[in-house]
Amino acid sequence: MKIFIKFDFNAVCRRVLDDKLLKFGIKHRVLGFGEVEILEKTDTQKFTEFTEELKEYGIDIIENQKTILVQKMKDTIIEMIHSPELVNVKSSVYLAEKLSHSYGYLSNLFSDVTYTSIENYIIMQKIEYAKQLIVSAHLSLTEIAFKLNYSSVAHLSTQFKNVTGITPSAFQRIITKRREIANKK
Repeated sequence: MKIFIKFDFNAVCRRVLDDKLLKFGIKHRVLGFGEVEILEKTDTQKFTEFTEELKEYGIDIIENQKTILVQKMKDTIIEMIHSPELVNVKSSVYLAEKLSHSYGYLSNLFSDVTYTSIENYIIMQKIEYAKQLIVSAHLSLTEIAFKLNYSSVAHLSTQFKNVTGITPSAFQRIITKRREIANKK
């Protein structure tokens, strides 16, 4: 039997973090995407065991300041894409204001660390979100294009095809066909 699952990646990560922090008795406060404040000194051995258990879920603790800033950029970009009130905000201005650095510095740092530009990362994240919406939200391509602040369905389709190799319509057909096959079993 095959089932289709819709999940919120950030909620899943937050839940794993909360569960593991509670398991190890580490008092904490979740500050936002990818940021947790440890509220009291923690035994080194306990903290090491905690970080090892997180790795089982693909979660790493970042210690390098530049890598931390890049992760904050990624988290901010995802926040912008998923938040209706931020989707129309100019990303360069929002990133610079939120992270208190010039956009030029952020852009260069992002490229140095990730080997891709901020703009390419934004496009990739928008397409990932579009795929999620196609699979789970049952929205039309027009609604998805509007939700992701594309000027047209054609613009969305062009970027979708550049990233995935197929059009959003073809992706929809594949998902529909897979569901039909799964329902027959």
